Amino acid sequence: MTKHRPSDIGFSLAALAAGAVAAAGVAGALFLTGVIPPPLAGIVGLGVGLFLAASIKFADQWEKAVVLRLGRYRGLRGPGYFPIIPILDRVAYTIDQRIRTAAFGAESCLTRDTVPVNVDAIAFWIVRDAERAALEVQDYDEAVILSAQTALRDAIGKHDLAELIQSRVELGEGLKVALEQKMATWGIHVQSVEIRDVIIPAALEDAMSRQAQAERERQARIILGTAETEIAHKFVEAANAYRDHPAAMNLRAMNMLYESIVKRGSLMVVPSGLADSLNVPSLMGAMGGAGLLPRDTGAEAPVEPSKPAKEPVTQGAGGGH
Repeated sequence: MTKHRPSDIGFSLAALAAGAVAAAGVAGALFLTGVIPPPLAGIVGLGVGLFLAASIKFADQWEKAVVLRLGRYRGLRGPGYFPIIPILDRVAYTIDQRIRTAAFGAESCLTRDTVPVNVDAIAFWIVRDAERAALEVQDYDEAVILSAQTALRDAIGKHDLAELIQSRVELGEGLKVALEQKMATWGIHVQSVEIRDVIIPAALEDAMSRQAQAERERQARIILGTAETEIAHKFVEAANAYRDHPAAMNLRAMNMLYESIVKRGSLMVVPSGLADSLNVPSLMGAMGGAGLLPRDTGAEAPVEPSKPAKEPVTQGAGGGH
């Protein structure tokens, strides 16, 4: 609850100025009329000034002041300056009517699947009815926090860990509805409740990480196997098309051969059966005439040195001499 400001129980600058003017005026009037002696006129003027200064209070634009008269509720005052009767009236406290926040949490709470978690949340609320908030609850700040903690613990016990992690918005909406029902008679409106963090044990977090990694690996293998199956079906369809159209198969082979030959410095080994079906010498000649094959630079081809002939070995009839 908003604490008392010095201006709530003391004197504001405007009240002091008004009291000083009133004291000087009353004392001067009594002195000039000569009704009472000058010392007594000063005391009377000072008393009037203090009474007037104590009767002027003020509240800020966003506040409502709760005024009690002899302990009984007299109403709300403000914003701005307002008068009271000193000694009889007093400003008990002021109520802030701006949007306020309350951070709360639940530690080591068990979810429905018996997992201990720590949950941090924050509630945005506002005092709609200042009179109810002043009269129905002693300390509504603390009441809001304790009620929110109780509702959060109850909600954690009704949800699984996966629901807490994935459905934070829905959990916050449920907490908002629960707090609204409890605080309706307090004059407090809860605008929203947000779950900031859900903390789980480190060992469980590591196990969940490994489980998620294994699940992604399984999905990747399933996708790869599906792709391989689709590729195999396409190959079967292509094979059926080439089987029914031999000319298409030859054109495909020529295209593959061309793509390999146009790369400078590449070496291609063509099976004899494919070469016979493509008539490779004619194809190479046509491609060379078109400039698709590298031309001869004019350098003489290296001649492999001939091996020296072995001298015949002559043996005589009777042995060598």
